[in-house]
Amino acid sequence: MAEGVDKKPLMLVAVDDSDHSFYALEWTLDHLFAQGTNHPFKLVIVHARASPSSALGVAGFGSGEFITSLESDMKKISSKTVQKAKDFCTSKKVENVEVEVMEGDPRNVMCDAVDKHHASLLVLGSHGYGIVKRAVLGSVSDYCAHHAKCSVMIVKKPAKC
Repeated sequence: MAEGVDKKPLMLVAVDDSDHSFYALEWTLDHLFAQGTNHPFKLVIVHARASPSSALGVAGFGSGEFITSLESDMKKISSKTVQKAKDFCTSKKVENVEVEVMEGDPRNVMCDAVDKHHASLLVLGSHGYGIVKRAVLGSVSDYCAHHAKCSVMIVKKPAKC
């Protein structure tokens, strides 16, 4: 933890461009940061941005122009996601929030961010994948629950009744 007056434990909240991650962020802000400036944690929001090479691993090789365009699009999506997270915090009157963008596989990025920041808690949204999708796509929350070196809270968006 960083030296200084603020000795609060650090909480990381993972965001991507999904409704599930923003539900988890909103839930966290409403339930753990609703006390104004006297909340129990220092908050860092982490966004894992995919690298062009990871996208090309599925799509194959492309021209230099294509790769440049892909990287530009990925940065735009990442910027929108980060801005949306900042706007959520502002709307909930949560200040002094750090936002960090790290490139790579979200599973590794989140576990690396936990280590880097010495986090006490990692909050993730759940996409609600079934067994087959989870086996094929992998579950970031499942991976982090087993590998992160801190407590992990998985926030599930309620099913619509």
